[in-house]
Parts: sequence; C-alpha cells; structure tokens
Amino acid sequence: MKHLHLHALTLALAALGMAQTAVAAPADAAAQARSHIAAYPGLSLHGEGQAYGIRDLLMDADGSTHTRFDRSYRGLRVIGGDLVVHADRQGQLKSMSRTLQHAIQLPATASLKAPDATASALAQHPGLAAEGRPELVVYARGQAPALAYEVRLSGQRADGTPSEMHVIVDAISGVRLDAWDDIHTGAANGSGRGFFNGTVALVTNTTSSGYELKDPSRGGQYTVDMGNKQGGRGSIFTDADNSWGDGSLANRQTVGVDAQYGTAVTWDYFKNVHGRSGIANDGKGAYNRVHYGRNYNNAFWSDSCFCMTYGDGDGSTFNPFDSLDVAGHEMTHGVTSRTANLTYSGESGGLNEGTSDIFGTAVEFYAANANDPGDYLIGEKLYKSGGKSLRSMIQPSSDGASADCWYSTVGSLDVHYSSGVANHFFYLLAEGTNAGSPSKTCKAGDTRVATGTGSLTGIGRAKAEKIWYRALTVYMTSSTNYAGARSATLSAAADLYGAGSAEANAVASAWTAVGRP
Repeated sequence: MKHLHLHALTLALAALGMAQTAVAAPADAAAQARSHIAAYPGLSLHGEGQAYGIRDLLMDADGSTHTRFDRSYRGLRVIGGDLVVHADRQGQLKSMSRTLQHAIQLPATASLKAPDATASALAQHPGLAAEGRPELVVYARGQAPALAYEVRLSGQRADGTPSEMHVIVDAISGVRLDAWDDIHTGAANGSGRGFFNGTVALVTNTTSSGYELKDPSRGGQYTVDMGNKQGGRGSIFTDADNSWGDGSLANRQTVGVDAQYGTAVTWDYFKNVHGRSGIANDGKGAYNRVHYGRNYNNAFWSDSCFCMTYGDGDGSTFNPFDSLDVAGHEMTHGVTSRTANLTYSGESGGLNEGTSDIFGTAVEFYAANANDPGDYLIGEKLYKSGGKSLRSMIQPSSDGASADCWYSTVGSLDVHYSSGVANHFFYLLAEGTNAGSPSKTCKAGDTRVATGTGSLTGIGRAKAEKIWYRALTVYMTSSTNYAGARSATLSAAADLYGAGSAEANAVASAWTAVGRP
C-alpha cells in the first residue's frame, strides 16, 4: 500500500481553525476519519458515488487512531479500494494508506454476461465448480480500476488440498485480471533422511491427518509419488509424524526427501543470492514428480506442468536422478524459460544446458551439505560406482563427447555436449587455471579438446555467478549464441563491477581461453 505522509498538515489544519479536541469514542474516530476522506480527495481518491464501510479501528497508547475502511462505488464492492486513515489523538489527519492508484472512472454497464464470466473462469481452472452467481465489482488492485466479475469456484487442488478460488474477469473484455485462493496452508518444521543428502530439515504442511510434503514458506513447492507411472498426477507424500524417509531406497519417501530438499535449497539460492522469488520470480513454487516410470535413467523440467520429474534409475548403473545438482539444474531450466528463453537447439541450446549446469553447481556449493560437497562435476552422485559423472565443467571433453572449445560447427553437437563451452568458460572465470587442475585453455586450431597451457586467474565463484545471472536475465535473448553470450557477460560485468574492471577483463580473457574471442 502507498503511505502518504503529510509533514506540514497539522500546521495547515490549525491555520484553517480546525478543532483540537481529543477523540471521545471509536464512533467519533470513524466519523472524523470519514470527514478526512472527503476533505482530502487527493490523498483518498474519493469521488462521486463512493461510500466507506469501517472494517477495523486501532488506537495507539498515545491516542492516535488508525481507521480501516472498505470502499464501494455506486453500490459495487471495490476490490483494492481499501484505505486506512491515520489521525493523532486530537483527530487531526497524519497520513493515509491506500491500495487504489487511480481515480475510479467506469462504463455504466457490463458488456459481458455473468454466465460467460463463469464459463471463462471454469475454463481456466478445470476441476473446480462454480459457487453461486458472479458478483459485479470494481477491480482496482494496482492498476486502473475496471468493471469486473468476481467468480467464486470451489473443489480440490491437484494435491488434494481444498480450493476456494476467486477469479476476476473483466466485465467488458472477458480477460482474466486476477485469481487467488482463500485456502491458506500452515507450515511445520519436519526432518527427512534422503538417499543422497542424509538427514535434512524440511518445511512441510500441516493437514487434518498429519503432514504433507509441501512447503508453504517457499511458494507451496511439493513432491508427489508417481507410483512408477508416466501419466496421471501422482500422490503427494503424506506422513503422520513429520519424519520422512530412512535413507534407504526401500522407503519410497527417501527419494521424495532428496527432491523436496533440492527444491528448497534451489529456491533459497536464487532468493538469497540473486533476489529471485521462485522460478518465475512470482513467489510461486514448482513441484517434483519422483518414482517416474520404471528404470527411467533421466530427469527433466517441463514448462507445461511447471514441474521437475525424476526417474528411479535402473538400479544397476544408476541411482535415482534427484541428486542436489540435478535438482538445481532442472529448476534452472525453468528460470531460463522465464528469462532469456534460450531456444533448445544449436548454440543457444548449449547455452541453455550450460546455464543449468552452472547454477546446478552453484546450488550444490550453496547447500554446503557434507554428504554432497560442492564440485564442478554434474551428476556425480547418480552412478552406482564412483569416479564417474555426467559432465565435467573443469574438462568437458573428458566425457568423450563434450566440447572444451568453441569452433564454428559446435552448434551441431547435442546441446548437452555443446554446453561444454559455457561450462569451461565458467570454470575458468571462477577458478582460473591452477596447479592440480586438468583444465587447459584452447589455442588456435583446437576444436573439441583444449590443448593450450595459458594461465588465467579466476575472480571467484560468487562473482562469476552474479555475472552469468545478470547476463541471462538482462542481456541474453532466445537466439543468443556464444558470440552473444560473450557480449552479454561483458555487459553484465561492466554493470556490476565497472567497464575496464578486473572482473570485466577476466570475462574477456576466459572467453578467449575457450576459443571465443
């Protein structure tokens, strides 16, 4: 809400000869507040046809009052019309707080019929049912007021939680303006024992019969058991004592613990390091699907379900696919889709995969989990036997397929292999070349495998992460290639640390070191 301070108002009112008597009773305070609303339309946005119903009145120890009103316009409820009148103990106006940002000016009648508003709301929220007739309202939350219908729907969410949905439909255009659910779940502190991550703290949701693996503190992120099917919605994990899994794969909750933990750590990483609230930066959580299919050796992100999906692995070569860096990797695909939206082919596809490897690695370091320490290997926990990984950022070509260096046809590789250029760049930018590391620089004529012996000094992982995130979210677009990524990261480094800074120079040097000068 806007808070509008009136520094000189007391003197102005005194000059007008207004009374200096103390408020005698709540009724007097409410009447006084209503008079302020009418007297100061520039602060209240009061206008013809508006009325105010008191919702709350608080009085401070010094006698100051805070009177909260709901607004109506020509008999219609104004959603977002609420305001609070703040007055001192003599009843003089101090300030007003309000949501409304623009004066109310509306067409006289609705073009859209009420049944059509209901149909529109139901189409956007399948599985719910309409509750009564839509109410014609004024919708004024953070934008120009609009004549609208509030359609109320009820039923169950996909995870079984009851739903009391409010859908706001423009009464002229039929466009959905807003929606929210009046069912608010409560957080509880639980613990789980995962296969990869050991014993970890979990925030879960209380239910009438116990707990569910859903985190109200992080946008409602939750985890479902797909029951080894590849279709359907799965079932959200529930538990009676809020202690989840036992570290063994015989317990189906164990894999769910790793997925939920990985989702929470990734949320915290993007929130605390980059100021991003959830994948779409809208405060809403994604969800995990575990035990997907049978012997499924993979994991994936889907925009259509806004979810991560993890297979159990085949049990002979592979473990389940929800290790910490893989969780961060998959959620980052969602971040990329909501920002640069790098097309998943050619060099932009390699950058898409490289971005997920970069931030999957960053999440692993951020977690500081002793059971899975941070490193520059991707998916090293997935193999039943040690010493292997899906990819290496230190020396991408060590897998026999990924590219250390940029070359003119690198975009023809599978995106998981062309990502090696981005991964190698990031490692060199963060860590440089150092004794004991097999990472090499590229030299003229190198294609997939780097053979150079150049020397670089890294700027540290924290700065490298900041530069890549800003480049992704500010400068990259859907068709950015490696030349564009070089330009984007140079611009990001200049923004963050200054043009010509040591950090910007290091970015240029690292791109040269991977063959993209």
